Amino acid sequence: MELPFAEPYKIKVVEPIRRSKRQEREQWIREAGYSLFQLRSEQVFVDLLTDSGTGAMSHNQWAEIMTGDESYAGSASFFKLKDVINTRLDMPYFVPTHQGRAAENLLFSALIKEGDLVPGNAHFDTTKGHIEFRRATAVDCTIDEAADTTMIHPFKGNINTDKLEKVFKENPREKIPLCIITITCNTSGGQPVSMQNIREVSALCKKYGIPVFFDAARFSENAYFIKMREKEYATHSIENIVLEMYSHVDGATMSSKKDAIANIGGFVACRDKALFEKISMYCILYEGYLTYGGLAGRDLAAVAQGLIEGMDFDYLESRIGQVAYLGQKLAEYGVPCQLPTGGHAVFVDAKKFLSHIPKEEYQAQTLAVELYLEGGVRGVEIGTLLADRDPVTRENRYPELELLRLAIPRRVYTNNHMDYVAACLGNIYENRHKITRGFRIVKEAPIMRHFTVRLERL
Repeated sequence: MELPFAEPYKIKVVEPIRRSKRQEREQWIREAGYSLFQLRSEQVFVDLLTDSGTGAMSHNQWAEIMTGDESYAGSASFFKLKDVINTRLDMPYFVPTHQGRAAENLLFSALIKEGDLVPGNAHFDTTKGHIEFRRATAVDCTIDEAADTTMIHPFKGNINTDKLEKVFKENPREKIPLCIITITCNTSGGQPVSMQNIREVSALCKKYGIPVFFDAARFSENAYFIKMREKEYATHSIENIVLEMYSHVDGATMSSKKDAIANIGGFVACRDKALFEKISMYCILYEGYLTYGGLAGRDLAAVAQGLIEGMDFDYLESRIGQVAYLGQKLAEYGVPCQLPTGGHAVFVDAKKFLSHIPKEEYQAQTLAVELYLEGGVRGVEIGTLLADRDPVTRENRYPELELLRLAIPRRVYTNNHMDYVAACLGNIYENRHKITRGFRIVKEAPIMRHFTVRLERL
């Protein structure tokens, strides 16, 4: 008979987690202003808030931690990471940063000015935040299929090239400093971008003289989907697919806390020396010297090793397979989710789940709170709170997708934990009509409010 799947690793260290009582959770979430971000980690049983920096590093990564070179300038750990980025991503220039949003800060400081337009596929929160902080505008050119959570489309992260060219045609070239391809596309449900689409977007950008950059936090997962869903690449290695992906872009920002499976770190990589020198100035100003960029040497070394491990097919099959497993379990309970399941998370369709709750009462946040109350499971809202207010009108922006994201840390939880999460949501779904009201905002920041917002139940 065919052998069942087994994880390509074994567990060496475990961390105890405590089951709390519902009465405790009711008090904790009330004291946190109904913000999942404000909870203490020990108040959470299964933490699916994010997959960023929450993965379990390998013994080889921990070995790199122990041998990291902490020299202020010219660290051997820096050159180890530089070699990986040069050879595995084919990017000749890079600067390290302490995480992805820092990389965005450096790149956007060098490129974006007030009044600019930055097209792309559903920019994530920090990306849009950095753009709008500079009084520029993020223009979403994602394909329409991404907004239909029931439609099966292999690459819902794709950019609609007609939408993109419309932006290029209707605006002066000098107002469009770059185009961003987010791989995989987090906001649309962790959905991948096809190689064909990457090629087409790259060609269109070259035609209009506009640089194209990856938001590359989950590039390895994107490469895995290309291998599994584009017939042309079925026999290609992940490493070769990655090289081809990067061959079509001018550079990338990356949070190494995702596909490099590190607890901290990021970088900006590019091909243009003049841009690199401009970014370098901002790196020294905001992050630190060019060979450490806000990181300890040990973290640089862990990122280098993690980039290599993150491109391993067996690891990716296990990692993405666990996400698919949770998606299948939720489907068995009838819970509506973005289909097909994405790379790093399952995205529950809160609009369908709580269709009787008005959108003004924050459906996805309401569902996130209910999941925490039910089983101590922490997810995160990817909806109206994250979409923020319109910078001009200050009115809420209501996105097409109102999602509860269940982001699975890499190599951390077992499928028993996934069964538990699915049962929690199954219980809530069965009793969803008992949830009669949502929330209103008590306090919010003027930008990227979802991190610190405080709410009260209506």
